[in-house]
Amino acid sequence: MSRPFDGSANAGLRLDGQVAIVTGAGRGLGREYALALALGGAKVLVNGRGISSDEPERRVVEEIVARGGEAMLGMASVTDDVAVEALVNRVINRWGRVDVLVNNAGFLKDRPFAKCALEDFRSVVDVHLMGSVICTRSVWNLMLEQRYGRVVMIISSSGLAGNFGQAAYSAAKMGLVGLMNTLGSKVGSATCT
Repeated sequence: MSRPFDGSANAGLRLDGQVAIVTGAGRGLGREYALALALGGAKVLVNGRGISSDEPERRVVEEIVARGGEAMLGMASVTDDVAVEALVNRVINRWGRVDVLVNNAGFLKDRPFAKCALEDFRSVVDVHLMGSVICTRSVWNLMLEQRYGRVVMIISSSGLAGNFGQAAYSAAKMGLVGLMNTLGSKVGSATCT
């Protein structure tokens, strides 16, 4: 059951005039991030993969708009660099900037390591880790040019500490920690070697 969009969770957060992209924003924590950003005054691109339909993401957009916020729907797989770039271009064309990126897209394939097919392992890593890399690269230079931007990587304690049946998830989340630490250590000078 989702909480109401009442403002109690982030009463002091103000993001007026800022533009945010939230991946995996149709349900769960992604939905909550999108609603909280909108409540703070940000314009929000609600992105989802649209596995069976775009209904969850569309409902989030409608909820934001009904409460007086500004939002638009995006349905791009975070693993598709061309689709993500097109999505960012849509945001730029409409709102002129991107200030916040929340890399939330992800899913689990709970299987013991010995029984996890390589393609299943790879698909989890592709969405969590490579999806975050692709989305971050799509806004990185823009944020550097603006001299402002916030990239949020979503990790979890089970991803950091490990959890039976979640080797791929944990590997991807630890990869995000390394990426985040490197990008944050000296913004703008991260090199790819």
